[in-house]
Amino acid sequence: MTSTPQQQKVAIQGIKGSYHYQVALNQFGQDIHVLECLTFSELVKKITSNQADIGVLALENSIAGAILPNYDLMDRNNLQVMGEFYLPISHQLMVSKGQSIEDITEVRSHPMALLQCKAFFEQYPQIKLIEDMDTASVAKEISEQGLKGVGAIAGKSAAEFYKLDILASDIQTIKNNITRFCIVKNAADAKPAEGFDKASIKVIIKNEQGSLAKVLTTMSTYQLDLTKIQSLPVIDQPWHYAFFIDLIFKDLEDYRQALKELKENGHQIKILGEYKNTK
Repeated sequence: MTSTPQQQKVAIQGIKGSYHYQVALNQFGQDIHVLECLTFSELVKKITSNQADIGVLALENSIAGAILPNYDLMDRNNLQVMGEFYLPISHQLMVSKGQSIEDITEVRSHPMALLQCKAFFEQYPQIKLIEDMDTASVAKEISEQGLKGVGAIAGKSAAEFYKLDILASDIQTIKNNITRFCIVKNAADAKPAEGFDKASIKVIIKNEQGSLAKVLTTMSTYQLDLTKIQSLPVIDQPWHYAFFIDLIFKDLEDYRQALKELKENGHQIKILGEYKNTK
């Protein structure tokens, strides 16, 4: 598939049919040119080299927690968060057409997907679970090679895209499993969303006793609601830590005053995105 001048070029981690692909379709519609990337680093490179206009990047999961390397990738490559999307992760067991579950001898998928569905397969001891690199890539392989006796665990969009039968739906043990994806692009091309009420920021706290407590107190004073805080060491500053913080607010002026006060108190602030809260 080649892009036309009107099509937005969207980089995703994984291939068509993956959960990233599902988010891209939901956010931008069918008329996009999707750039498939094997890794998150490759995805970021597509954006920084202007091969992609925008990217879909998973940042955290309600079960597994934050994907910390992706925060670092955004920061080091000066990407901005333009929006967010919460996707319920629903795993489906899919096979080439005309098969029943009794015909299946092995199921392949990403190790995390296999783990999340382990309880379901306890009732089918004849099925061997095999780790693979990706969810959608197994679905693609089954479709292209016409594999029989082999199943994949992937999202509904993979079954639709690769024309596979779904033998069982929602087979994950924990049903309320949600991944938060962010829409990112080059900072030079980014503008805050109109009416934004959420921000992602990086704070390097002044190295003195009680600094983190003072930062949190300032945010509380200005009624900023922290929805996520993660720390990573600052590579070139031993014993210093960068805090990646997501926060929501009702009053834009409170948000701006809080950041101004933090800067005046000697803390380093970098805005990673200002966008609408969708949770």
